[in-house]
Amino acid sequence: MSHLSERPEKPVVGVPMPHESAVQHVTGAALYTDDLVHRTKDVLHAYPVQVMKAHGRITALRTEPALAVPGVVRVLTGADVPGVNDAGMKHDEPLFPDEVMFHGHAVAWVLGETLEAARLGAAAVEVEIEELPSLITLQDAMAADSYHGARPVMETGDVDAGFADSAHVFTGEFQFAGQEHFYLETHAALAQIDENGQVFVQSSTQHPSETQEIVSHVLGVPAHEVTVQCLRMGGGFGGKEMQPHGFAAVAALGAKLTGRPVRFRLNRTQDLTMSGKRHGFHAAWRIGFDADGRIQALDATLVADGGWSLDLSEPVLARALCHIDNTYWIPNARVAGRVAKTNTVSNTAFRGFGGPQGMLVIEDILGRCAPRLGLDPMELRERNFYRPGQGQTTPYGQPVTQPERISTVWQQVKDDAGIADRKREIAAFNAAHPHTKRALALTGIKFGISFNLTAFNQGGALVLIYKDGSVLINHGGTEMGQGLHTKMMQVAATTLGIPLHKVRLAPTRTDKVPNTSATAASSGADLNGGAVKNACEQLRERLLRVAAAQLGANASDVRITEGVARALGGDEELAWDDLVRTAYFQRVQLSAAGYYRTEGLHWDAKSFRGSPFKYFAYGAAATEVEVDGFTGAYRIRRVDIVHDVGDSLSPMIDIGQVEGGFVQGAGWLTLEDLRWDVGDGPNRGRLLTQAASTYKLPSFSEMPEEFNVTLLENATEEGAVYGSKAVGEPPLMLAFSVREALRQAAAAFGPSGVGVELASPATPEAVYWAIQAARRGGAPGDGHAVGGSVADDRFRAGAEALSGA
Repeated sequence: MSHLSERPEKPVVGVPMPHESAVQHVTGAALYTDDLVHRTKDVLHAYPVQVMKAHGRITALRTEPALAVPGVVRVLTGADVPGVNDAGMKHDEPLFPDEVMFHGHAVAWVLGETLEAARLGAAAVEVEIEELPSLITLQDAMAADSYHGARPVMETGDVDAGFADSAHVFTGEFQFAGQEHFYLETHAALAQIDENGQVFVQSSTQHPSETQEIVSHVLGVPAHEVTVQCLRMGGGFGGKEMQPHGFAAVAALGAKLTGRPVRFRLNRTQDLTMSGKRHGFHAAWRIGFDADGRIQALDATLVADGGWSLDLSEPVLARALCHIDNTYWIPNARVAGRVAKTNTVSNTAFRGFGGPQGMLVIEDILGRCAPRLGLDPMELRERNFYRPGQGQTTPYGQPVTQPERISTVWQQVKDDAGIADRKREIAAFNAAHPHTKRALALTGIKFGISFNLTAFNQGGALVLIYKDGSVLINHGGTEMGQGLHTKMMQVAATTLGIPLHKVRLAPTRTDKVPNTSATAASSGADLNGGAVKNACEQLRERLLRVAAAQLGANASDVRITEGVARALGGDEELAWDDLVRTAYFQRVQLSAAGYYRTEGLHWDAKSFRGSPFKYFAYGAAATEVEVDGFTGAYRIRRVDIVHDVGDSLSPMIDIGQVEGGFVQGAGWLTLEDLRWDVGDGPNRGRLLTQAASTYKLPSFSEMPEEFNVTLLENATEEGAVYGSKAVGEPPLMLAFSVREALRQAAAAFGPSGVGVELASPATPEAVYWAIQAARRGGAPGDGHAVGGSVADDRFRAGAEALSGA
C-alpha cells in the first residue's frame, strides 16, 4: 500500500463523527462574513446601482443626486479604480462597465452610513443608456452565431467507420436548463484598512487566493498588501468560486478610498439577478449501435450557455466533453463544444462543473434509445459498461482505472434494493392501475477527480504545535458546510497520533497558506489532506527522534498512538504533552509548512488528450417513482444508493454528502426551472424566477419515503490521502435515476415498448406532456430512429455550422 494511503494503528480517520461546527450551526453561534459587521466600528454599507435593461451602452451616469441623499458618503464609479477595472480572470468582466450586458447589471456602487441610505442613494443615481439588441436564450445565441472562447473537439477511433458498422442509428437534440445555487448565505464581504494601508478582506469565497489576486489588481497594489480570510460559507456549490472576487473588490475599493470598513451583502433578489448559474446546454447528437445494442459510434455537439462573460465556461465545457462517456465505452467518438454568449448573468461553476451536463446527454440518449432497440434500459446500460482487462480508454485517451467497480456498485444496488422482485411488483401494480404508474430506474456514474488544469492540483498547509501540546492547523481549503475542516482535523490527529480534542483549526487565510487553489472539483480533501499530512509527518519525525532519546530506542521503533509514545517491545511510555515540552526545551522546531501535489496528471487542452484525473469515483442509484396520469405529479417512493468513497475519512460526513448531492441533483433535473422574460417589452431579459416563491427548491416533501445510502466497502484508493476518495460532486449525478424513472413511468401509460422524450427539468407539467405523448404511442418527432433521413441531414447541417465547416 502506498505511503499516502496507508493508515496507522487506531486512526482517527474513518471514525463517524459530526461536523466540527455542527453545534454552532444549530445554536446560531457560528459566525458568517456578514455577522462580523456587528463587531466592527464605523462600517459603511455598499449598494449596487443596477440597470434594468438586458443590453445597452451607457451614455450618461450622474452621481450628484445620490450625494444629496442624507447618509450617502460616496459613489464608486470606474473613475475611482486605481488599478485594473476588471473582476474576472479573463479580463472580460469590467467591475464598472460602460456597457450593460444583462438585466440588473451593476454599473456603480453607493456607500452609505446605513444600508437604507445606500439604497436610497442608489435609486437616486441617474443612468442613461442607448438600448441595444439582446440575446436572451441559448437558441437566440446559436441563431445569431454568438459565441465565446475556445472550440474544443474530442475525437477517438474512426467515427465514420463506426456508423457504417452500426445496425441501428438514431439522431436527436436535447436542451436542458441551468440551476440556481441558492446557497443560504448570499454573497458577502467586509473590507478594512489598517494604519499601514494594508487591506484585510473577509469574504464568503471558495477561492481566497483568487479573491486576493482580483482585489490587488483592482487596487493596483501587490498581493502582499491584501489579506483575504474566509471564516466559513453558508453554502457555495461552486457559486462562490469565481463570482465573489468583484464584490470583494468593491468593498476593498470603498475601504481604500474612505479609510473606513465597507460591508457588502447582496439581498436574495440581488443575488439571484446578479450572480451566475449552472450552465444550461444544447446537445445535437447521432449515435450508432450494433445488433446487440452496444455503442459503436457517437457524434455530438454540446453548446453551453455562458452568459455575458467567459467566467469558467471553457473548463466547464471541457469537463462536460470529458464526461459524456459516463460509465460507457464508446470506441468511436467525435464530440465538439462551443460556449454561447447571451445577455444574461455570467454562468459559472456549479457542483459537478460540466460533468453532470455531459453525463446527462448520454443518459438521455440511452433512455430514449432503449425502447427503440427493444431492450430494458438497465440491460442497455449494462451492455455498454467499461469492462476490466479490455484496455479500454476514455474518448480523451485516459485509461479507466478500477472499471470493475462500475459493475460492483451496480450489482450491489440490484441486490440490496431487490430490483428483480420489485420490477415484477411494479408491473402488477401498473396493470391494475390505469391512472397511476410506477417505475424503477437504475443508473451509474463515473466521475473524474482532479482539476482539468494540472497546475491547480496542489495544496498547502501550516501546522503549529504549542508548548502545551495543543495543535493548530491552517490549510488552503474553505469550509462551506461540506465537512472539509472536520476531515482535516481527523487527518492531523491521525498523522500525529493524538486524540482529536488536541487539534483546532484556524480560518482559511491567504497570509498563512499562499497561492491556494479553489475548494472545488471535489479535490478539497485530497489536496489539503495531503498537505496537512505532509506537515504533520515532518513534525512527527522530529518528535520521534526526541522520544527515541527519552525511551532509549531507535526513532524507527517509536510509535505515537492515542497521545502516547512507546518503543516497540518496551514498557516505558511518554505522554504527548511531555514529549512536546521536552522537544521545545531541546530547541526542536514545532511548526511545519506542508505541501502536496497530485502526481501522474497530464493534459493537452489543444489536442484534448491526456490523463487529467487522478482517479474516478463510482456510484449507482436505483429510484422508484409513482406518477399521476391526470396531472403528471409524482413522488419518489424509494432510493437505494451504493457509492464509492474509497476508505472514508469521515463516514457520517460522506453519507451526508451523498444524500445532499442526490437531492440537489434531483432538484436540478425535476423541479428547478429558471425562466427569463423573452418578450420584446421593457422587461426583456429579466429573471422571472427571482425568489423562492417562483423558483422551486427540493424540500422535505420531495425526499424519498425510503432512502438507503451505503458506502462501498474494501475500496481503498491507492495514492490518495488515507485511501479515501472525493465525495463532494459525484453523488449529484446519481439523481439521473430519478429522471429515468419518470421517463419510464410516463411511457407506462402508453402501449408496451413505447419510448418518450422528457424535458429537463422534468416538472409535473413536463411529465404530463410525456404521458400524453406515450398515450398517442410515442409519435415520432425529432430524435427518433432514422436511416439516412431528413433528421440525419438536419443533424449534419447543424454540426457543420457549429464546427465552422
